[in-house]
Amino acid sequence: MSHQTVIVLDFGGQYNQLIARRVRECGVYCEVKPYTTPLAELKAMEPIGIIFTGGPNSVYDEKAPHVDPELFTWGVPILGICYGCQLMAQTLGGQVTEAQDDSAREYGKTPTYYDTACRLFKGLPDQGVSWMSHSDYMAQVPQGFALTAHSDNCPNVAIADEARGFYGVQFHPEVNHTENGIAMIRNFLYGACGAVGDWTMEDYLKTSVAAIREKVGEGKVLLALSGGVDSSVCAALLAEAIGRQLTCVFVDHGLMRLHEGDEVEAAFAKWDLNFIRVDAEARFLGRLAGVTEPERKRKIIGEEFIRVFEEEAKKIGAVDFLAQGTIYPDVIESGAGDAAVIKSHHNVGGLPDYVDFKEIIEPLRLLFKDEVRQLGRELGLPEYLVMRQPFPGPGLAIRVIGDLTKEKLDTLREADAIYREEIAAAGLDREINQYFAVLTNTRSVGVMGDGRTYDYTLALRAVTTSDFMTADWARIPYDVLDRISVRIVNEVQGINRICYDITSKPPATIEWE
Repeated sequence: MSHQTVIVLDFGGQYNQLIARRVRECGVYCEVKPYTTPLAELKAMEPIGIIFTGGPNSVYDEKAPHVDPELFTWGVPILGICYGCQLMAQTLGGQVTEAQDDSAREYGKTPTYYDTACRLFKGLPDQGVSWMSHSDYMAQVPQGFALTAHSDNCPNVAIADEARGFYGVQFHPEVNHTENGIAMIRNFLYGACGAVGDWTMEDYLKTSVAAIREKVGEGKVLLALSGGVDSSVCAALLAEAIGRQLTCVFVDHGLMRLHEGDEVEAAFAKWDLNFIRVDAEARFLGRLAGVTEPERKRKIIGEEFIRVFEEEAKKIGAVDFLAQGTIYPDVIESGAGDAAVIKSHHNVGGLPDYVDFKEIIEPLRLLFKDEVRQLGRELGLPEYLVMRQPFPGPGLAIRVIGDLTKEKLDTLREADAIYREEIAAAGLDREINQYFAVLTNTRSVGVMGDGRTYDYTLALRAVTTSDFMTADWARIPYDVLDRISVRIVNEVQGINRICYDITSKPPATIEWE
């Protein structure tokens, strides 16, 4: 079954992936395409609607990105956001100029008044706050367009030519700061484009299983399973589709969190597939002995992973497909062309060079992270795996500061497990985007019972973020921090002091190493 498709035409704005996610959240499939995509390719997608994104340029600049005016003759509804709105106005005969005074420039939260007779704002309050970000001004709107929203400073915050299905807004409906912004996008999709809402994970699962079976045929597929969300959902989807034609190699390097290796293995017990778990803890720790520099740790782990995987792959022999858990943001960020290469090198350090395979298969390459989690649920993967915390490839090796020993890793595992348990018990596990413990190499004096101790300091890290590019430290209530601290010091040997990291990113990174 083919889905109705909306095209998000990318003009370089910072929220382009977010626009696409919002469209999909409304039950409509969409793809992000660069504005340079040939018209024939766009037309072949048979879009029911097109969204022009924002962008950093001014439409009147010589080198600003433009669009072929033929696009406006297709009879397809178009929504222009910010730069996209001004581009539409300029292309259709309007005039966009640099704002002559500060009052016409608008940034941030702005009270806005909407004409609710316009399809875009139908059924919504006639005023609200919208998130503005523009320094240019539409001095003249094109013929046939009406003004459908205004602010105290700007008479043309939104424009519409309802007869042709063209809409433009100078604010960002896709961000949370814009009140009823998602409802506006929904109105465009269902009111203007005639969407039926045929994009669901249940349906995606059925169509994907059929597509994988058709592509793979009688072939063999090999997957390096890390135990993270993407690779686990990728493995479950392939197992559902082709069963024993799939071989998963799970390299257990001994650097995972408490019971994690067992949990990953248990999650796949319901499928009949070739699941190979390689116990490589001694091997990895042997190579890492005495290494304190974080980048060297990363390099050693990457190299050793390849060696272990290569040895297992040689036992299996030639395969037809190497599977990877590439997801849609990887595809978009790499310009859609080199995603496979970037992902393979990013995940497993250039694995394809070492494995005898004919083709790469990426069954998640059209999904955003939240959709991958949803698909995992549809496949029956346990919640502890689907909602797994982001975890670096080198694992706990970069959360133990300084040199690594099995004793230090076990200490950190126990402390981290208590931390995660208490965060979940306090109902904060969905509010905080990432939280983990770090075993520092600082030791300090403490008193336990009647004795003096000289043990390690444990640092707790917790952040809230929407994109992981920037992050704020999470305001965990004091009573929760107190419970965590008391439990760790009482239950975990070797730790006598707990610190909470209250640094945001920037200047700090989320991980310590």
